[in-house]
Amino acid sequence: MIQVVDQAAVVDPPCAGTAGHHLGPIRGVTFAVRDLDAMVAAYERYLGFSIIDTGLVSADFAAACDAPRAAGSRYAILAIEGVASWLRFIERPDQPAVPALTTWGWNATEILVENPDATVARLTRGPFRLIGEPRSLTRFPMIRAAQLLGLEGECLYVTDTGTGHGLDLARASRPVDRVFIAVAGGPDLEAMVDVYAGFGNAYDPPVSTPVRVLSLANGLDSETPHAHALVTLGEGTHVELDAYPAMCGPRPTPPGDLPPGMAIVSFGGQVDGVSHRSPIGGAAVAAAMRRGAAGELIEIMGDAR
Repeated sequence: MIQVVDQAAVVDPPCAGTAGHHLGPIRGVTFAVRDLDAMVAAYERYLGFSIIDTGLVSADFAAACDAPRAAGSRYAILAIEGVASWLRFIERPDQPAVPALTTWGWNATEILVENPDATVARLTRGPFRLIGEPRSLTRFPMIRAAQLLGLEGECLYVTDTGTGHGLDLARASRPVDRVFIAVAGGPDLEAMVDVYAGFGNAYDPPVSTPVRVLSLANGLDSETPHAHALVTLGEGTHVELDAYPAMCGPRPTPPGDLPPGMAIVSFGGQVDGVSHRSPIGGAAVAAAMRRGAAGELIEIMGDAR
């Protein structure tokens, strides 16, 4: 497992999950946001994304998310040319502001960059706030990362995975590249791991280390240890699962609506029991929605048709 914490990386041999249809690589991350236009402008200007699709949320997509109130909401999908992942923003103007890293579910999006220091300098000239200075990992100094909060408090990690470490990690080939880790937090790490093991994905056994940004968000000492595990997906992408401290709880979500902030992570994979079709860049993609043990929405996407 690799975890950007206290300038240390922890690597353990993976455990095999149970039989099932593997989750494939991360394809995209969906955020429920209060101001769609402002979010799009920030990610275009400071991270280099461009709009590849816009529209209104369909009733079947909203129903698959257990969020019928989101039907008809404006959305925009952004991507960087040549990059194998995208960001989807769905406008939900009446949702509460929920600080990242304090509630259960999806909490952080880790994006590959060529130069974290330069990326931080650019982002902090805009509406992004630094919460974790760029650091090189002690055991793997070629890996360097920083953490920021975005316009609506969404947590982003920007990471250069470097070379020469021998780990299964994607690598940036442009200033800003793909999403390669999605982080979920919850109260029961074993139950969270069981969900992803049920897809048949390999995972690293949980370990406990300080996670500075998680402790900072919850008023804990920076050296407080937190247990976490890493799930292997493919194409050098992963899901990180964190055991959240006792003061955290379910995300405040209006009945029948999307979770505020980082709401859904979409993965490639074999789709059984299609629940909806996701519009991505003008193509209708057969998809199924599942929930993890922390309430996180897991979208499995098949081929475009």
